[in-house]
Amino acid sequence: MTFITTSAGRRRAWLRPLARLVHLFAVHRQRRALLKLDDRALEDIGISRKEARAEASRSFWDAPETWRC
Repeated sequence: MTFITTSAGRRRAWLRPLARLVHLFAVHRQRRALLKLDDRALEDIGISRKEARAEASRSFWDAPETWRC
C-alpha cells in the first residue's frame, strides 16, 4: 500500500495568493457597480446614496475575510 503524505491543501498553496487577488478585484468591481445603481435600486437594497458613496470610496483591500464574491 502506498501512502501519500502531501495533502491537497499543501499542493495548492500557491493558489492562495492568486485567489486572494481575484477576491480583491471582485470587491473592487462590486464597489464600482454600487456607484452605478440608481436611487430606486439603492432603496431596494436598503442603503442611501451617501452610504453607497462611502462604501465605494473604500480601498479594495479594505474588505473582511468573511466576504464571499
